[in-house]
Amino acid sequence: MNFVASSNLEAFSPPPVLQRARGTGRLRTKQRDGKTCIDTLFQEGCGKIRLPHTHSSALEAVFINTAGGITGGDHLRWGADVAPGGKLVITTQACERSYRSTGDTAHVEVDITVGNNAHLDWLPQETILFEASKLDRRLTIHLDECATLTAIEAVLLGRDAMGEEARDAQFSDTWRIYRGDRLIHAEATRLTGNGSERDGLSLLRGCRGFASVLHVAASPDKAEQLLSRVRALHPPGGLIAASANGERLVIRAMARTGLALRKLLVPTLIELTGACSLPRLWHL
Repeated sequence: MNFVASSNLEAFSPPPVLQRARGTGRLRTKQRDGKTCIDTLFQEGCGKIRLPHTHSSALEAVFINTAGGITGGDHLRWGADVAPGGKLVITTQACERSYRSTGDTAHVEVDITVGNNAHLDWLPQETILFEASKLDRRLTIHLDECATLTAIEAVLLGRDAMGEEARDAQFSDTWRIYRGDRLIHAEATRLTGNGSERDGLSLLRGCRGFASVLHVAASPDKAEQLLSRVRALHPPGGLIAASANGERLVIRAMARTGLALRKLLVPTLIELTGACSLPRLWHL
């Protein structure tokens, strides 16, 4: 008796395992002679940290993704611990790029602790979403009772120069800010690729750039004082607004282009930063 066996290797072969980027970067600060200095630093994979020299008493750290961008399945983890009384400014080397995904979602996680009477400026440059990209981003910051914070996250839908709109990009952004054991600020932004999100008058109104800025002041009175100064900086007719609730000052901004968005945000950020200036990498 003869048997004829035909095998379909493709039907039984596992799907190919694609190379994906993994990166971790974390630092801890200490105080020395009235200045904030590096205490410990850890970096792994594509996550790198550089510490440029500045003329400020604050320590400036630049988070760098050496993979050159992120795509589906990539995972980046960033972290920092700011010592009591310290001042830390964190930025990125360039705009982060979220590229087209073949199916999986890219993940970026940030976890920072800020000690008593310390201040953190979380000032990453814009994230650019490309067509068919998928990105999940999470920001968690734990503030001591007398710590303060200025944080921004800005998003651009496609590249201005290329005329891109990234209408099918998928994006989620989750913030959790704690004061001691209390959750004092929570927000979530989500884009699903639905056209109504991009064109709705109550949503993006056709804008390709948007940003959220949060400042946590030492007291509600201080937040109210900053609110008056920040509102005076906003141009008439600009798609930017600010509100204060307790110790929190929240600013939302939208613009048609990335450059227009920066012009809206820069004066406000300078007013709110602990160093009273933006990192050199922010200057065009």
